Parts: sequence; C-alpha cells; structure tokens
Amino acid sequence: MAYEQIIYEAAENILTITLNRPEKLNAFTGQMMAEMIDAFDKADADDEVRAIIVTGAGRGFCSGADLSAGAQTFDAAARTDRPERRPVIGSDGKVDLSHPSIRDGGGLLTLRILKCLKPVIAAVNGPAVGVGLTMQLPMDVRLASENARFGFVFARRGLVPEACSTWFLPRVVGISQALEWTFSGRVFSAQEARGGRLVKGIYKPEALIPAARALAREIADNTSQVSVALTRQMLWQMLAADHPMEAHKIDSRAIHFRGQSDDAKEGVMSFLEKRAARFPNKVSTDMPPFFPWWQERKYS
Repeated sequence: MAYEQIIYEAAENILTITLNRPEKLNAFTGQMMAEMIDAFDKADADDEVRAIIVTGAGRGFCSGADLSAGAQTFDAAARTDRPERRPVIGSDGKVDLSHPSIRDGGGLLTLRILKCLKPVIAAVNGPAVGVGLTMQLPMDVRLASENARFGFVFARRGLVPEACSTWFLPRVVGISQALEWTFSGRVFSAQEARGGRLVKGIYKPEALIPAARALAREIADNTSQVSVALTRQMLWQMLAADHPMEAHKIDSRAIHFRGQSDDAKEGVMSFLEKRAARFPNKVSTDMPPFFPWWQERKYS
C-alpha cells in the first residue's frame, strides 16, 4: 500500500509511524485507519523492526475524527461518500447490527494494535482528542510533550467512547478516573494526564522524540524479540483472565519452550561471559507452538 496520510520510516530496528495531515492537525479518516493497519501488518512481518513509535506531524498528534462532513460526520446512513459503511438492512427490515459495515473504524485500529508483536510507544507531540486519544490506549507506553492536550470529548459531541476504549481505559487508568474524564469530556493537560497514569513522562517538545527513541533503543538493543512479543501478549491478554491460574498455564508453557531456545542459551552465556547478547531467534519463525493460545473473537 502506498501511504498518503501517514509516514512509515524504519531505520536501525526502530519504526516511526507519523500521522501526516498536519494542515488538519492529523484528523483521523478511514484512509488513515487503513494505512495504519497496513503499517502494523508490515511491521509485524519485518524482523528488523524491534520497536514502534507513533507520533504526529506538525503541532498536533491527532485532533480526532475529521469533521468535514459536518452534521453527517458520524451518520453512516447519511454519508454518500462511504458506500462501504452503509448499514445493511436485514430480512426483518432492521439494521443488521452484526454486519461488518457498521464496525467502528477506531476499534478496528485498536484491535490491530493490540495484536501487534512489537512494543508500541506513543510520542504525543500535541493535541490528542477523541480517536486521537483512544487509539493510544493499546500502545504500551505513552510519552507526552509539554504541548500535548488530551480529551475524551465524546459526550460533548453527543457520542460515546469508541475504539474499544471502554475496555482499555479503565485498565490503564482505573475506573474512577476513566469515568471522570469521559463524563466531563473536557480537554486536559499533559500534567493531569501524567497524574492520572495516562502518560509515563512529559518532555520539552524538542526532547520528546529523542526520549521515545531512547526507550525504543533500549528494547531493541538488549532484548530477545521473541521474548518481547510473548511478554506483550501475555500481559495484555491476561487483563481479561478470570483467575491467576490462566496466567500460570501460559507462563509455564512459555518458560518451557523459551527455556529450550537458542535465545535462552545466549541470554545466560552472554551474562556469564559479561558481553552483549546476540539473540538469534526471530518472531517470523520462532514463536512457540502454543502461540496464539487465545481464541480469536469474531464480530457478530
């Protein structure tokens, strides 16, 4: 896919995905969604990509959905420019709510990010509201510029939170904070975001990307890519487990297979020999046979 609304830059094991509609504060569109999903597909297939940074071009991260369609922006039935999103009428004369045509685009993106096998770092350089914020929730670490502003503005637009954020947000910041931010719909500062555990750190604008790259570099240079891929899914998937026994099952299987791996042997010997590790295993070929262990959920 040729990218028009994002920039894909991979170098030295770090991929930077830049939302690239700076004249619109990188407002989110269906095309941007499709390009981002394709970019994550491409990144997962590339063993040279060890970590991903997502940021925005210009002075914004993402101002939310593109509102250029005015009052019809969120009315799929009234939009003439997106025939693929028109609701399908079932035999009972009602909208078929299980048909993929009504699936939320932000949710398609966040579900893809959740499945990613590489660690994902958000470098929030400016305003991030609506889907510009909810898309960050399945990213693993969020770093913010002093210029960043955040807002779950849905209730102020007559909408509700989307992009699976009703699942992600309480797990990231806790239920009370999630409700306060989504009830009020107000835009808040990077300092408040850090206080509410939404972002890990705040940086001068010129220091944001270097900080994100330093974190990505630490991961890329020092860890097994297969171990990181497994760890990412183990932690995210266990958020929905109903008992620690489910974690014990996966931990046991992962330790069993990883313990036999060339990576584990290299990890131990490099430590004993006091040298940098050179892990040989690849995500593309060396994931354990039990992966993935969860059943893929269907939209229905």
